[in-house]
Amino acid sequence: MQRITITIDDDLLTALDDLCARRGYQTRSEAIRDIVRDAQASERTENAPDAPCCAALTYVYEHETRDLARRLTTSQHDHHDLSIATLHVHLTHDDCLEIAVLRGTVRSVRDFADSVTTQRGVKHGNLYIVPASESGEAHSHAPGHAHAHGHSHAPHADDHHDVSEGPQHETSDEITPHDDEH
Repeated sequence: MQRITITIDDDLLTALDDLCARRGYQTRSEAIRDIVRDAQASERTENAPDAPCCAALTYVYEHETRDLARRLTTSQHDHHDLSIATLHVHLTHDDCLEIAVLRGTVRSVRDFADSVTTQRGVKHGNLYIVPASESGEAHSHAPGHAHAHGHSHAPHADDHHDVSEGPQHETSDEITPHDDEH
């Protein structure tokens, strides 16, 4: 790791310190590293529509809107190759929240998210994309955090779970807890 010095306007420094306080960063360096990582991830997904990614699609919809629940379920089935799991939550008497975990190319995930969030009756929608490695390359862990993994980092069209109407209780193929978690 390298130590650097930067020059920053007072207003930006105040904003950085406020960010550190709000999010609980111990140092400015930690915050700056995360800001740079987020910018890199954003650029990778913006500039590479065919790159593999994982994503979380969240949306709130009015379940009484005519045929909306059926249309959403049909859309999920039509895109089963992207869907890893979906969580369905009844927020109020009228509104439901769904969180879909997706895996595919950036373009296919964005297209699916747009097809969901633009439906009449969908009130709020947000897509968070994380670039995924195609190779599933090896990586290391901090001392005391070593654990085995069998998960893949690349999209697989045949690795999916069907989504059905009603509450969802999906599990991943493998859950590997960290040794130090309580």
